[in-house]
Parts: sequence; structure tokens; C-alpha cells
Amino acid sequence: MDPENQRPQASGPDRSSSAPPALIALKRGERVQEHAKALDASIVVTDRRLVVASEARLMLDVPFDRLRRIQFDIERARPAALVVVPEWPSDPPQVLSVTPDQYEAMAKVLTYVGVRIHPNQ
Repeated sequence: MDPENQRPQASGPDRSSSAPPALIALKRGERVQEHAKALDASIVVTDRRLVVASEARLMLDVPFDRLRRIQFDIERARPAALVVVPEWPSDPPQVLSVTPDQYEAMAKVLTYVGVRIHPNQ
């Protein structure tokens, strides 16, 4: 493993049903701030970036200044839809399904990211 990277370590208690995927390498001094589970992937927010990863692959890894939009839609009797749209076309948008048991963890992810991508911050 690159000496600049280390295994993920949450800064607080584990708020989801499992820890962030092990394939997410943190840079020296970087810390996991929030994370939540979608049906097929995990969303991990560090103090520098947002990462979406399944158990098998890294799906999206972007710093906050390359996020264009995040949308969270809740409908009756269906999993919620989380849409993450990066600024650059080379970074693929992500559409993920989120079950109600992850709404609280996802709200914390959205709050952390929202404050950092807002232009007045």
C-alpha cells in the first residue's frame, strides 16, 4: 500500500450497518466524517471528498469542488433515490437506492457535503 494512504478510520461511532469499504484508501491526515449504505454501494465522506464504492469496485471518488449536485428523493413504499452528479463529464453520475434504515446516516452525509459544496461556505 502507498505510504501516503492508510486504512479508513471513522472519526466517530459507526452509524451504519457496516464500516466503509476497505478499498477506499485515505491520504495521510484524511479522516472519514460520515458514511451510509445504499442497496448496492456505500457512500463515504471524508474531510476532503465523497466516495461511492461497492464491495467490488470504486464507482466515484471526487473532491467536494467537483460535485455539481446531490439529490435525495423519498417516495412512499419505495427505497429513496440518491443522485450524485459530478461537475466533470468524465466522472460518472451515480443513482443509488437507499432504504429507510439508512435515512438518518444519509442525512448526515448530505448535511456534511451540502455545507462544503455551498458557494457561501
